[in-house]
Amino acid sequence: MGAALFTEYEDILAREALMAKSPLSAVERRQLLGSFLSVGEWVRIYFLWRPNLPDEADNHLVELAIAGGAVAIVTNNARDVLGGQLSFPQLQVLTPAQFLNAI
Repeated sequence: MGAALFTEYEDILAREALMAKSPLSAVERRQLLGSFLSVGEWVRIYFLWRPNLPDEADNHLVELAIAGGAVAIVTNNARDVLGGQLSFPQLQVLTPAQFLNAI
């Protein structure tokens, strides 16, 4: 987990319109985020790789994965995360379904 990703999760979970169909209340969503953070590892990014992804706001995901030694990024936005000018062959980008099949 990094600062930018934490802020993104926090923002998404607070969007009432987006969470309208969620069975969880706002308090329960904050508790879920807290539980998720309690088992995650905070990673500091010391070097900005700037892979130049189609969406500049996604660059931090690759930088965080590289800094944390991740083997994969799991996202439904795989096309955009794979579309950078700078590639990292050791880093897989998987959809949630691909990740579940792999484990």
